Amino acid sequence: MSKYDYLIVGAGLFGAVTAYRAARAGKKVLVIERRPHLGGNVYCQEQEGIRVHRYGAHIFHTSNREVWDFVNRFVEFNNYINSPVANYKGELYNLPFNMNTFYAMWGVKTPAEAQAMIERQRREAGITEPRNLEEQAISLVGTDIYEKLVKGYTEKQWGRDATSLPAFIIKRLPVRLTYDNNYFNDRWQGIPIGGYNVLIEKLLEGIEVKCSTDFFADRARWESCCDKIVFTGRIDEYYDFKLGELEYRSLRFEHETLDVPNYQGVAVMNYTEREVPFTRIIEHKHFEPGGNQPRTIITREYPAPYEHGAEPYYPINDDRNSALYASYKALADADPKVLFGGRLGEYRYYDMDKVIESALNLTIE
Repeated sequence: MSKYDYLIVGAGLFGAVTAYRAARAGKKVLVIERRPHLGGNVYCQEQEGIRVHRYGAHIFHTSNREVWDFVNRFVEFNNYINSPVANYKGELYNLPFNMNTFYAMWGVKTPAEAQAMIERQRREAGITEPRNLEEQAISLVGTDIYEKLVKGYTEKQWGRDATSLPAFIIKRLPVRLTYDNNYFNDRWQGIPIGGYNVLIEKLLEGIEVKCSTDFFADRARWESCCDKIVFTGRIDEYYDFKLGELEYRSLRFEHETLDVPNYQGVAVMNYTEREVPFTRIIEHKHFEPGGNQPRTIITREYPAPYEHGAEPYYPINDDRNSALYASYKALADADPKVLFGGRLGEYRYYDMDKVIESALNLTIE
């Protein structure tokens, strides 16, 4: 078997960006991917003239000019603005939490009135220093919004009561006292014209890639064919779980084609009561302009416990798992053969721009 400078395990964003950089540096690169397609979780599939996000909605957003300039070398982005809607027992509220949400919830019309309502509910709850997710959320948006729009959704997502979840999980919750339904505060956002597949394919152009290829099915062979491994899978699996298993939450997707041109009028609708088993419905045609197809495709997203064979989506970054990851990272830091990256390799929930930023910062020798 030919010798490679770099074996990249995983053809998602981190693997594709790293492979591109290594090839540009004159290195001989091989990319192997367990799935039958490129792109990891950003993979899109064409159906009914609609690009379907097979592994959940992916909206690119960043304030990092280096990252934005980098991706725009390969693909142009549309002007999609993420403005999801929350559905609580048939009541509809704009997200992120903003003056439209506060007006629908309380009838308040000014920022001062909204702030006064949140402050009053925070005082009534007796919260000074938030100790868990529930207290953090109430301190940010008040009891009413927490009970209707945060509690059920979050408990479904994590499979735990909100009082047992750490406060930091929800510290990035967008809250603004303006009539602005743009979910992200970042300078740039959108979705690649033609889909994420275009970006991945251009990053990997001219690079040898093998899909439907499992690193662990023939590990000795793959290790012997290269000088360096860039591994984007689970760091604990790479080390045969010898220190213990890191915990994850998973997702299950239910895709459905409907004989209507427009099902919900928005790309993302969150279902926030705990009794509804899915967290959101994605209507894919609304991610791109036009959307005039006679039928539509929706995806219901169900949170699920992680089991072997499922896809690990969300690291559970509590104290126990953070300490365990630190132990695995110490092994990695002492291992000259392998570099770890991405959501699973670094055991971190990454937005796409942060994955790319991490890959751009990786040292290629």
